Amino acid sequence: MANVSMVTEFLLEGFAEVWELRLLLSMLFLMMYLATLLGNLIIITVTTIDQNLHTPMYFFLRNLSIVDMCYISVTVPSACINSLTDNRAISVAGCATQIFLVLYFAYVETMFLTIMAQDRYVAICRPLHYPVIMNQQFCVQATLIFLLSGLPYSALHTGNTFRLSFCHSNAVPQFFCDIPSLLRLSCSDTWSNKVLIFLSAVIIAGGCFTLIVMSYVRVFSTVLKFPVKEERGKAFSTCVPHILVLSVFLSSGTYVYLKPPVISKVVQDIIVSMFYTIVPPFLNPIIYSLRNKQIKQAIRKCGLSNYFLFDFSRLFLIYVY
Repeated sequence: MANVSMVTEFLLEGFAEVWELRLLLSMLFLMMYLATLLGNLIIITVTTIDQNLHTPMYFFLRNLSIVDMCYISVTVPSACINSLTDNRAISVAGCATQIFLVLYFAYVETMFLTIMAQDRYVAICRPLHYPVIMNQQFCVQATLIFLLSGLPYSALHTGNTFRLSFCHSNAVPQFFCDIPSLLRLSCSDTWSNKVLIFLSAVIIAGGCFTLIVMSYVRVFSTVLKFPVKEERGKAFSTCVPHILVLSVFLSSGTYVYLKPPVISKVVQDIIVSMFYTIVPPFLNPIIYSLRNKQIKQAIRKCGLSNYFLFDFSRLFLIYVY
């Protein structure tokens, strides 16, 4: 058994067996990846240059954009390259690194989505206290806490996964390394891994989702009291997309990590995984900022049209509209 468990590399799943379909899907994912980078880069640029956007809301948006760029860069580029070159192999160290980074950026993204909901709650329900509660010191400290606390969280899950022995197979039924797929390949007792995943889902995902729901329940109850219909519409248009993206992000991730270890179709697993690794970073620039009047005004104000970048950003904005 010791000899069988000495796995030196894993084989990731490709997008498809047929070359033409594999090429098409790889190009599609690469276009989504480039659009994600472009959209988030625009947000980072304008929220940094424009002094009017130096507020807590756009501070967290800027940091969310940075996290989104890193998050999607962990999986999509390597998956597309592997699919195009038909090179499915990934070393054990590379697999561990990918798991660590996916968990880390997913954790940090969840934290930012949660604090952004709190920001909307304070701004709408307690506007007079907003400058005191959401001050610059609090924003910086919260960001540092998110970034630092994600390190032991990711290290714990990654270390607990790679203490296992893998002897069933080295073929990972996924286009990137993730914990549920590796647990299927293990011949060790994975009870402690499942308990740790369950506790993390309940405490982290469940706790954040509860805080967000509580925040938006209070927000909606306050918004319904607004006398002006336009103000209610503006508040709802800000909050509803946030809830939709968060629901897709947390529900798909929770489903993948908590579903029973039964054999399912690889295509189904890949599609579900896309909803928490690719779709949120792709949609966040659209629903949070590129439909935001302040962001669009800042793009014109910053004079990005004089740069080569804006030639692509105009195409992206056309897609958004």
